Amino acid sequence: MATDIEQRRSRLRANFSEWVPRTLGGWLDYCTSQFADRPFVITDERTISYAETAEWASKLADGLAALGVRPGDHVGILMANYLEFAPVKFAIAKAGAVAIPFNYLYRTDELKYVLRQSECSVLITMTGFGDLDYLAMLDEIAPGWEQGQSDELPNLRKVVLFSTDQRQRDGVLDVTGLAELGEQNPGAASDEAQPDDIGDILYTSGTTGSPKGVQVTHDAVQRTGYASALTRAFEDGRRILFSLPCYHMFGYVEGMLAAMVVGGAIIPQTAFDPVRYFEGIQRHKATDILCVPTMTVPLLEHPRRKEFDLSSLSAILSGAAPAPVWLWERVRDELGVDEIVTGYGMTECGGAMTMTQPEDDLFYTASTVGKPKLAGSAGVPGQDALTVYKTVDPVTGEDLPPHTEGELASKGPTNMLGFFNKPDETAAAIQDGWIRSGDLGRVREDGYLEITGRSKELYKSGGELVMPKEIEDLLSKHPAISQVYAVGIPDERWGDAGCVCIVRAPGESITADEVITLCKEKLARFKVPKYVLFLDSAQLPTTPTGKVQKFRLVKWAQEQLAATKDN
Repeated sequence: MATDIEQRRSRLRANFSEWVPRTLGGWLDYCTSQFADRPFVITDERTISYAETAEWASKLADGLAALGVRPGDHVGILMANYLEFAPVKFAIAKAGAVAIPFNYLYRTDELKYVLRQSECSVLITMTGFGDLDYLAMLDEIAPGWEQGQSDELPNLRKVVLFSTDQRQRDGVLDVTGLAELGEQNPGAASDEAQPDDIGDILYTSGTTGSPKGVQVTHDAVQRTGYASALTRAFEDGRRILFSLPCYHMFGYVEGMLAAMVVGGAIIPQTAFDPVRYFEGIQRHKATDILCVPTMTVPLLEHPRRKEFDLSSLSAILSGAAPAPVWLWERVRDELGVDEIVTGYGMTECGGAMTMTQPEDDLFYTASTVGKPKLAGSAGVPGQDALTVYKTVDPVTGEDLPPHTEGELASKGPTNMLGFFNKPDETAAAIQDGWIRSGDLGRVREDGYLEITGRSKELYKSGGELVMPKEIEDLLSKHPAISQVYAVGIPDERWGDAGCVCIVRAPGESITADEVITLCKEKLARFKVPKYVLFLDSAQLPTTPTGKVQKFRLVKWAQEQLAATKDN
């Protein structure tokens, strides 16, 4: 296995021996010149090749230009993982504009905030998705949006519809009409952007508060995609199946952009369902899947798994949250996967910056989040790495000695340019070119990173600082506990009172008293939680990539405790 991995990496290094910065439109054109007839986007209904995607994107770009989109304009996308996402996304780049792929699960107030804050001038949106009605949302947010006249959204000039339910609006162009407009205006688009210009504004899903628009360059996301392919040693033509949304770095970079490095294909799905994953792997011969642990477990546990031919599957990237070694062992033994990797990063840094390697022992996958991705010519000059890490004092920001625990900070060519229209938040996040993560951890002597908690999750109980990760690590070892999250609940006496929110393992029945007893045996008194709450995994408030949003978990816990007192 190791020999094969190194051979694949050698080919990738040779193909990109010198890094050539490109715009995203230029990247699609380059890949099309290499892989024109290969499939690029595969769905159950339709497959499009690289050449078809590029041609479609060019027509859409000309259509956008005919609508008045100019280089540097902000064009929003509210679209799930439909086949059309890829040509629409690259069309915005070909028009020289900045793409803003919005979280399509936003509710009305959230959508209003990001549309206004981002200064979105053109919006390409689904008409509906699940129980969400985007036309009704726009009617409520910005009456008169059809005519491009709204006091609430003064920057929004045009809306283009992608009908998911046969609905249209009189006088409002749809995606098909946009391409037809482009055919009537060939060459209207002028990709005047440069590789170091802002290509995307990606709103953080946020585990600690409201979203911020992260500005990343055309070149940065391509470097991250290449580094993923190199670190994971992609074979030629890899096929990656995922339901993680392309408005997030996970689906966008680890899926779409990384696959393009080797002329591979993506098999996007609009929502996670274990059976649909199995069907997609079998039908389209997927070789790789993207997951988070809350998805990986249902894949293993599903009673119909053995009905499907999953023999094409050889790789899995399961990131965004920690997982125990037994999970990785089951993935290897039961799914027949020999490439198992996890990673760590943040949108502000360009996505996943670290990753375990396929040849690593599973110990590294369970106990670390990997080390900086291999990056060759795309990485930090003079180093075969996408980024470099250090730790700083979470209070003062001063550098700490190597290999000691502190707040992780990183620096590299994929770092964001800043948060859009948020100078104070930008100044707080970037210090002397280093991005502070808010995560506590250390860089080990072997270069691998250990995450020990989040500085913003620490809470004080009775004047003593408590690190939730310590409690979570203790309880997660118990066989009756599947997932555990420790949070601080505001308390008049203690400042914060510890509360653990637990998802029991299937068929288990551990009690709150047993949890407290275990904590008393192993932890200092001030660390022992005051409250224990049980919930189902479906009740966990998560981001679209599976990260538990602890600020929402605190609110949920407060509501549960208040209801208990009332009764």
